[in-house]
Amino acid sequence: MKQKKKTSYKVKLWTIILLLPLTITIYILAIIGWHELQKIPKIQEWAASIQQGPNGKKLDVPSEYIPIYKKAAEKYGIPWTLLAAHHRIETKFSTMDPLLSPFGAEGHMQFMPCTFVGWSHPSCGGLGKGEIPEKDKIDPEIIAKYGGYGVDANGDGKADPFDLEDAIFSAANYLAASGAANGEIEKAIFHYNHSEKYVEDVLHFYHLYESQLDEIQAASIKKAGL
Repeated sequence: MKQKKKTSYKVKLWTIILLLPLTITIYILAIIGWHELQKIPKIQEWAASIQQGPNGKKLDVPSEYIPIYKKAAEKYGIPWTLLAAHHRIETKFSTMDPLLSPFGAEGHMQFMPCTFVGWSHPSCGGLGKGEIPEKDKIDPEIIAKYGGYGVDANGDGKADPFDLEDAIFSAANYLAASGAANGEIEKAIFHYNHSEKYVEDVLHFYHLYESQLDEIQAASIKKAGL
């Protein structure tokens, strides 16, 4: 009887060892498959619906951007909904084509080159377009030298306003330094764009997203019976 138990144990152990590579392969293929599925419009709609709370309440922000907002906001100590509001106003969540304004603002979050690279750059003045070489605009060492707010968020060696992650982290960096990290939201928005109308527009969406989050949270608590 003891011999039988020992044999059974060995069989189970070898079964696990043999199945482990297959399990890992299936897991990797599942991840790859999910990334491909996310490119399908219907799957994108389903993913967006995840942001919808009980009773049909929904956060009016593209779901694929929220993790980036949250990471940037956590790093710089500002509300992620403020980043979402700026993104909405600046480029309508990156749907503006091209991501370049007539005044020279660049990328997903519409940075003037001198703000991104640094106003101490010799060519900077006026509205901040400057005459900065393209290679210098994305060089973290150049940006550090001239005191800019550009950030290499994804660690690829470039701080690029046309890279979504870099742009959002750079915006978080700038807003935090402009007062948002201390709760001075309006002051920070005004620093981003010296326009009272701009401040009003960003605040509108900031408060909208905050209220939608509160509604979703309240509905969730009510549904849970807490």
